[in-house]
Amino acid sequence: MFTDKVLLITGGTGSFGNAVLRRFLDSGLREIRILSRDEKKQDDMRKRYNDAKLKFYVGDVRDYQSVVNAARGSDFIFHAAALKQVPSCEFHPMEAVKTNVLGTENVLEAAIACDVARVICLSTDKAVYPINAMGISKAMMEKVVVAKSRSSNATVICATRYGNVMASRGSVIPLFVEQIRAGAPITITDPNMTRFMMTLDDAVDLVLYAFEHGRPGEIFVQKAPAATIETLARALTGLMGAPEHPINVIGTRHGEKLFEALLSREEMVAAEDLGNYYRVPPDLRDLNYGKFVEQGEVRISAADDYNSHNTTRLDVPGMQALLRQLAFIQAIERGGNVQLEE
Repeated sequence: MFTDKVLLITGGTGSFGNAVLRRFLDSGLREIRILSRDEKKQDDMRKRYNDAKLKFYVGDVRDYQSVVNAARGSDFIFHAAALKQVPSCEFHPMEAVKTNVLGTENVLEAAIACDVARVICLSTDKAVYPINAMGISKAMMEKVVVAKSRSSNATVICATRYGNVMASRGSVIPLFVEQIRAGAPITITDPNMTRFMMTLDDAVDLVLYAFEHGRPGEIFVQKAPAATIETLARALTGLMGAPEHPINVIGTRHGEKLFEALLSREEMVAAEDLGNYYRVPPDLRDLNYGKFVEQGEVRISAADDYNSHNTTRLDVPGMQALLRQLAFIQAIERGGNVQLEE
């Protein structure tokens, strides 16, 4: 499907964009376009990969015209541009709306106008039962995806939703490693807090699965294990040869949950189990409100959501085995230069 095609990645200088490039630079794609705001990161990426297949577009998903310029002539779009730091979105919620909601609308409108064949939008577990501005804006992004998919003509629009990507920029793993190396106590908010654990390769696999199998408006979720924050911390201290390293519990931060959900109870009722993935069909009811008022769903009361408390739970050895898949951790164990998953 990718041979001689043009792929556009919004927010392409981030963790996901770099993971896609590592996977696809040697593929049959004719051109890979990177749309982002940061010219410095683009220049770094240009020098790092040194590949004529890469084309860079300085722009912002908040600006429709800059998205159209990048989308024109593209066959596919992976929409990864987002504000995703919970604290910054809490203090600046309208900025989250501008990027995550209105920016997504711009991307989808540009895709439809430019006859892009397929668009995959990346969402987060924080969009399920959201309690913070980042999660709320991503939940609204998903609603935009479903709404646009109803009238997208030949453009197929769908989404993926995943949890924490380990050792990506902004994740807690590099912070813990830095604290261990500095001899400072590891600071955790709540030892019983659980989070889904995924690698960047898992995230790319999920997007590619949605790309190949997605129908308009569908959301795809990869089944993932979870671990408590204490288990993660103990796994890291063990890997770094400091099993007795002190841990300080500092209390839950504003906007944090005890556990995250990848599928709501209501979605689980309708979700299709595909083995390693769940497929969530869109709600295709129209503006005939009688369907909302008169037709109930008796199965919801018997369902449960899919969350980081009830998924497969990793113990310390299991968490260490997963961590050892990361290039970041492999470099630490070799004693070499440590590079974040970009």
